Amino acid sequence: MNRIVSVVLGLLILFVIASSTLFVVDQRQFAVVYSLGEIKEVVTEPGLKFKLPPPLQNVVFLDRRVQTLDSPDSRPIFTAEKKSLVIDWLVKWRIVDSRQYIRNSGTSLRNLEARLSPIVQAALNEEVTKRTVRAVLATEREKVMQDVRKRLEEEAKQFGIEIVDVRVKRVDFAANITESVYNRMKSERARVANELRSTGSAEGEKIKADADKQREIITAEAYRDAQKIMGEGDAKASALYSEAFGRDPAFAQFYRSLDAYQRSFRNKSDVMVLDPSSQFFNAMRNGGPGGPAAAPKK
Repeated sequence: MNRIVSVVLGLLILFVIASSTLFVVDQRQFAVVYSLGEIKEVVTEPGLKFKLPPPLQNVVFLDRRVQTLDSPDSRPIFTAEKKSLVIDWLVKWRIVDSRQYIRNSGTSLRNLEARLSPIVQAALNEEVTKRTVRAVLATEREKVMQDVRKRLEEEAKQFGIEIVDVRVKRVDFAANITESVYNRMKSERARVANELRSTGSAEGEKIKADADKQREIITAEAYRDAQKIMGEGDAKASALYSEAFGRDPAFAQFYRSLDAYQRSFRNKSDVMVLDPSSQFFNAMRNGGPGGPAAAPKK
């Protein structure tokens, strides 16, 4: 019984030792084999690999995929025009030399990012300070990224990494500059709005004046035509009256007197002060167109 237990324990120990000598390398990783604290081998090919059991040898895995480094903070950068810009950037990189990478940054990605960020920021500052705001925003934005990448490629060799790409994500003015730019834009829009209002008011007054002019012209022409028609009507009426009254002057005189009485005695409340011997009452005194007043004087 004791012999069986011993055999089982021995097999278990052998299994543990054998399993500690095997490790699997993923295609997305580098495997760094340490021997007593010294880098013994870097395994780049995926598959099942062998090593000595701990503590003689141990394995550390490094991610060989493309990593992204974002700008940790937004610091203002001055352009050639002394304008303050805030630029957000990102850098794509990956490990190409595991030994060099571990010697300079260890096995933690945070160590490399902490050392690489100031280098990227300094390269970006140097490129931006040579250009204007317009160049950084539009005309030379791609050139800025290319120049920063060229600068980083030399620096990246000491870290054992490769710079895949450099991108500027956002370019904006600093907070104080943004406020002044906003106020200037607001003032400019207000000026344009006032100009449009002034132009509209001037056009409105012009249209109104033209309409008033047309109204006066139309009214004057209508009044002229009306007066002309009334004159023609009065002339015809006078001609008709003259012709009609010429046939019988006594009746014409009597008719005019009746018309004068009608206009004078229109309202009952009117009070008139007249001389009874006035010619105004001849028609009443003579009794009509056939009275004595109508007879010719001897």
